[in-house]
Amino acid sequence: MTDQTFVLPDVGEGLTEAEIVQWRVAPGDTVAVNDVIVEIETAKSLVELPSPYSGTVGELLASEGATVEVGSPIITIGSADATPPAPAAPTTVPEPSDPGGAVLVGYGTGGTVSSRRRKPAERPVAASVGVVAKPPIRKLARDLGVDLSAVTPSGTAGEVTRDDVVKHAEQASVFRNIETPAWGDVREETIEVSAPAVPAPVASAPAPAAQAADAREESIPVRGVRKATANAMTSSAYSAPHVSVWVDVDASRTMELVKRLKASPDFADVKISPLLIMARAVIWALRRTPMINAAWVDTDAGAQISVRHYVNLGIAAATPRGLLVPNIKDAQGMNTRELAKALEHLTLTAREGKTSLADQSGGTFTITNIGVFGVDAGTPIINPGEAGIIALGAIRQKPWVVDGEVRPRWVTTVSGSFDHRVVDGDGISRFIADVASVLEEPALLLD
Repeated sequence: MTDQTFVLPDVGEGLTEAEIVQWRVAPGDTVAVNDVIVEIETAKSLVELPSPYSGTVGELLASEGATVEVGSPIITIGSADATPPAPAAPTTVPEPSDPGGAVLVGYGTGGTVSSRRRKPAERPVAASVGVVAKPPIRKLARDLGVDLSAVTPSGTAGEVTRDDVVKHAEQASVFRNIETPAWGDVREETIEVSAPAVPAPVASAPAPAAQAADAREESIPVRGVRKATANAMTSSAYSAPHVSVWVDVDASRTMELVKRLKASPDFADVKISPLLIMARAVIWALRRTPMINAAWVDTDAGAQISVRHYVNLGIAAATPRGLLVPNIKDAQGMNTRELAKALEHLTLTAREGKTSLADQSGGTFTITNIGVFGVDAGTPIINPGEAGIIALGAIRQKPWVVDGEVRPRWVTTVSGSFDHRVVDGDGISRFIADVASVLEEPALLLD
């Protein structure tokens, strides 16, 4: 038997390193070509690596949590010259909805990649044993920190669906501050930022005096998505002169439209929210003020402004792995239903950690929906390569003057930051006013 060494490949994202998140195999396991052997995290996404060899796993050369450079050996696999037929063993048929299992270019053969999960004894037992849910739904629940046993299933066979998990996670985030937790005995608590994780329980008693100094502070390696986000935000904040504006908006008609769309049979299988109307409003307003959709570009011949006549609409997504900004390509050509489906797909893919580099590249303008966290307004940092970002605040019922009378209306705040090198104050003001106009009267989209 000869050992073959598998090195960390370039997964097609142009990145130089990745973190070993989880080994799917252990020494002594038998693997076939295209069996998933390890899950890695790059600065952009989670990637499952299939094995290019068949044989017996020898040594795992990188531990979970380690950051490995591209080209470094990570595993050895023994390949027998004459491999006897393997005994029949139960196989797991991947569910059609499983988002994982893409074959990397240059590794393995075509077809579906099966995912080798650890033996039950090697994996932590979830608190949701007995709940009917497909493997990808269970993974989504783990990533979002959702206990499946607490989720009300809506599937026809009593199973928990993807929407059930997402809705439960959203409700948990909205109501997270209703009960104020008691102060613990530990001064600080650390959450691992390099991979999805659940905060460790707070210690019930203070550390001994000899360990007190160590418990007061802790260093966290900055890597993966957090490192990429920090570099991008620092570069943007200190290279583009940001100017921020905001306006309060009566969004009552937007809320009425959302309610009607939810009741429409044409949108029965699509998630509808005010973000959909916001996206339509932004696309409409970008068409009227194209410079908002431009970008400042430094070249050897001097600076220039690149104006894009298409909209790759970015949506800032808070995920278990950190902030991601995937974008919807050519959103300007989509109707309302198509845009709703694209938003839903983008959001679910981001939360599952399956967003590709291509989906995060080439954006022209970004929306951040800070309202889902109960925040009214903010001054967001522009995504690099763009000239602006707009934030949709929480939509609340407030007193509002209508025809000289104070009435309860659904009110929100639209705020945004813009690159003042590219756009002047009048263009910024027109754009924000246009977005506000559509939220106040969605019928403007019919022009």
